Amino acid sequence: MGVNRPDGIDTIVVDYGGVLTNPLRETYAAFAARVGIPIEEIMRAFADATRRLGRTPMAALEVAAITERQMVDELLAELPEGTGDPLAGRPFGELWFQGRRANKEFLDYLRELRADGYRLALLTNNVREWEQRWRAQIPVGELFSVVVNSAHEGVRKPDPRIYRILLGRLDARAEQCMFVDDDAANCAAARQLGIRTVQFTHTAEAVKSLDEILRTRREPR
Repeated sequence: MGVNRPDGIDTIVVDYGGVLTNPLRETYAAFAARVGIPIEEIMRAFADATRRLGRTPMAALEVAAITERQMVDELLAELPEGTGDPLAGRPFGELWFQGRRANKEFLDYLRELRADGYRLALLTNNVREWEQRWRAQIPVGELFSVVVNSAHEGVRKPDPRIYRILLGRLDARAEQCMFVDDDAANCAAARQLGIRTVQFTHTAEAVKSLDEILRTRREPR
């Protein structure tokens, strides 16, 4: 049966990492275990590199301002002397994605929304070198009519420009869209533009919140 769309919402926009995948903290923990460096030491290296460079290595990587190898070199420079190369010459992304898995339960829920007539879009802060890796994890072509990737746009969430790029590609008004992201700052930036948001904490809670907003008036199938 059809769906009565409350408030004119007809488009669901989702984040990739931490929404369509397992939580970021799990990926970090798995990565740390594989390279044999405590996660606290890795996070400290990121923080020290940010202070030294005046920008975060991951943020620069996600807008393709630096390469994956440059990002690794920036982090290695902050690790204790004698650490060497814990990656042993392997690409960072190869090890990173060993700790990343698809959130099949939420992907199945998105399939239901698509079947109910909602348009789906993906808005992701991501990395050029990881394109094949992340696309292999989720059914991009099956689900999403629009994909906006920071690595191809040169701008990342929560910068308002990337949301405006998204709306332009969708040919949609902000009030037509619902945005799901695990990052509070990304959600806040979307709301500033008039996009309704659900901050993702875990799948069951996100589905419950979306159902309350989108599907309370859906006729039983």
